[in-house]
Order: sequence, then structure tokens, then C-alpha cells
Amino acid sequence: MSIEIKVPALPESVSDATLVAWHKKPGDAVKRDENLVDLETDKVVLEVPAPADGVLQKILIEDGKTVTAGDVLAVLDEGASPAADEKVDSTKEDVASKEEAEPADDDDEQKTKEKPAETGGSAHKLSPAVRRLLDEHDLDATIVAGSGKDGRITKSDVMAYLKGHSDENVAPADPGPEMATASASTGGARTEERVPMTRLRAKIAERMVQAQHAAAMLTTFNEIDLTKVISLRTRYKESFEKEHGVRLGYMSFFAKAVVEALKKYPVVNASVEGNEIIYHNYFDIGIAVSSERGLMVPVLRNVDEMSFAEIEASLAALGKKAKDGTMSMEDLTGGTFTITNGGIFGSMMSTPILNPPQSGILGMHAIQERPMAVDGQVVVRPMMYVALTYDHRIIDGKEAVQFLVSIKQSLEDPGRLLLHV
Repeated sequence: MSIEIKVPALPESVSDATLVAWHKKPGDAVKRDENLVDLETDKVVLEVPAPADGVLQKILIEDGKTVTAGDVLAVLDEGASPAADEKVDSTKEDVASKEEAEPADDDDEQKTKEKPAETGGSAHKLSPAVRRLLDEHDLDATIVAGSGKDGRITKSDVMAYLKGHSDENVAPADPGPEMATASASTGGARTEERVPMTRLRAKIAERMVQAQHAAAMLTTFNEIDLTKVISLRTRYKESFEKEHGVRLGYMSFFAKAVVEALKKYPVVNASVEGNEIIYHNYFDIGIAVSSERGLMVPVLRNVDEMSFAEIEASLAALGKKAKDGTMSMEDLTGGTFTITNGGIFGSMMSTPILNPPQSGILGMHAIQERPMAVDGQVVVRPMMYVALTYDHRIIDGKEAVQFLVSIKQSLEDPGRLLLHV
């Protein structure tokens, strides 16, 4: 029985998707729930699983095409088997006879040794970014060990393999005197590559331009002495991890400090819609994370009701989703305020861009030991610059500065976070 493989219902506010790559070809056997094709939307990559065991009969829409919900992608022959085993066996016998009659060419044998046969067993586990990286370096997926979920190969796995095997590159053949002279005179090849933006990158670009045009963005700065936060973390991190099964990081401290500041200055937690200001009486904090596909901002819901351990556990789960490429639209939808940490990449100071329709975003930066004047003495303290970019249409400079001061006070005296003062 033939079954149509259709584009599933797309997430809310997403009108279409791009067909990134098929993982099967016509005539291939498929198993129920095996991923057949990747569809990329503005925010996430959707996998289309096989509805039943069978054989992929025909593909109706090729890679790179734009599709909408309900479009028929392919036809599956349910319960069918691939090409008859007898035909396969006879083919093998013919090949074997030919190999006995004609000795293998040395070059062909060498090529077989250099590049293992592709099993296809992990093809459905490759994200578009990983597949592209493998193609660029002419690598077979079967020779790269995957560290992701169910053996999924990540971009970092491929980069680690390339770094570890950089000394195995084969030297090019002698180009001859004329070509050698030409290469020397030109100083090497000057090439360019034109690559279309992914849907996610195009959406990021669109939202960044939208933020620049729609809001009156201004950034104010402050610096925080993290001595007491670091002391607390050092003192309790082992017992914290033993008790809760998750590491104690800095983000939970900042998330809690942000919530306390938002309670004092609710306009920073608001958004603009037309001529109205929408005040949110809940605290859904977006945490910007970098992934293989680009910047994502998954959202922690009701952070004011979460413990430090719950925040850290949620962040760890979202980070894993970003790495594995399994982030859902629900994870990315909403948010009343955003925190971004450029410090993990070494940034000392930056002016983050608003995440529309939000009116505020906090930028964290690298922690650096600097000489500071404390009680008339010069002492070395671990300092961090923080930046608040805000929508000046509804947030005055006074509120923005006081918001950052509130965060500074909470982190320089963490007892405030327990007492909510």
C-alpha cells in the first residue's frame, strides 16, 4: 500500500520551510520512525519520520525547495522489500567472477583502503552543518566518532577529527616546472565561495535589522565585583553538584539577580505594541546560546519560581538540545528579557542588540582581575563589565542605570538574593 509522506504541521508563525536534505533515495528500505528528510524553518530543523516500514517509492520534492504544511514530499510503499535478494546475490557473483578474471588495479585498491565504504547507518544523524563540513573536507561519516545523542556526529567531532589528522594530508603531485613557476608567481590560489544563508541565519539578520529600525536602542554599562559570588561557588560547588546532580555556574546567580531587578523596574520587563506598553507579570528569561546553526535564545519560564539547581539543570538540558540540534519551537518562543554571555568567548565589553519585541537585554562579559580601590586600599578583585541595552522609547536612562545598579548590588552581596532585598 502506498503512503504519502507529507510536510507536517509547521510551528505557529512559521509559514513555510526549506527542504535541506533527503537521507534516503528511491528504492531504499526504511524503518518506522526513521528520519527521512530535514526541513529547516526560521528557527528549528524539523525531522520527517517514516510512518511505517517499507520502501521509499519516489521523491517528489528535491533538496533546496520551499515547502508548506501538507505538501507531499514522497511516496512510501508500506510493507515492501528492497530489490530482490536473488538479484543482489547474482550481482555479487558477477562482480566476484569479474574480479577473479581481471586483477584489481593498484590505484583502485589504494582508494578503497583510504576511504571506507559508507554504511549509511548514521546518515540520519547528521545535521546540515555537519554534512556540509564532511563534504567540504571529503570525509566519510563512518570514520568520525560521534559524541552526541545516540552517536550523533556534531560539528566539534568533525573539527576534532580534522585537527587530529592534519598531518595525514597527502602531498600534491609534482606540478611540473611550468605550473610550479606559475604558482610561485601568483603566490597561491585566490578563491571565493558563495554560500546562501541558512534559514536561521537569514532570520537572525532580519530580526537584527528589525531591532535597529523599530527601537530606540541605547546601552549603559556598569562593573561588578564577583568576589563573593566566586567565593560562594568555590565553597559549595562540590556539595551542590553532589546534591542536585548539576554543576553550579554563574548564570543562575545572574538570572536570579535579573529577576530581582525586573521586579523593581517592571518597565524593563515590558514590550511595546503600537502605542501601548505591555507589562508582563511573569519572568520568562531568554538565555542566548551559540549552536552549529547560529545564535539561539531558548527561554526559561517563570525564573522567579525556580531554584538555583532548577535553573542550572534547565540550562544544561537546553545546551544539550542546542548541540544535538533538537531545539523545539516551544523552547524558543516568548521571553520577556534576555541575557547573553559574550564572556565565554573572551569578550571584555559589547553593546548587545535587543531581541524583539523585548525592551531589554543584559550582556555579560569576561571576568578579569583588576586593581580596585576598596576602603582606601588598592586590592585585586575579579571584575566583570555588564551592559544593558534598552528601548529608550519606554525606558528612561535613570531606570536603566538603576536596573544595573540593582544587579550589581545583588551579586556583590548575594545574601540579597535570599532575602529579596
